[in-house]
Amino acid sequence: MNELVFDLWLNGLMTLLAISLLICFIRLLRGPDVPNRTVAFDLIAVHAVGIFALFAVQRNSEVLLEGAIITAVLGFLGTVMLGRFLERGGPNQ
Repeated sequence: MNELVFDLWLNGLMTLLAISLLICFIRLLRGPDVPNRTVAFDLIAVHAVGIFALFAVQRNSEVLLEGAIITAVLGFLGTVMLGRFLERGGPNQ
């Protein structure tokens, strides 16, 4: 019984994260300027890591946790690259 409740909670949390990720993706597409889009991109990466981690716990898979770590690193690097791009003058250079 406890395992069933645990799986229901994991599914609920993944659904909630997926809905939140969709809202962030809409912000990425519509965002009024580049800094807002950068924050939306970073949030999408954080949501993807969360979904990866919850799915890894649900499936008891170490490989998926490695995927979550790789996604976190790539999301961080993408945010740093966009920040450097904006720091150097952005698209108006």
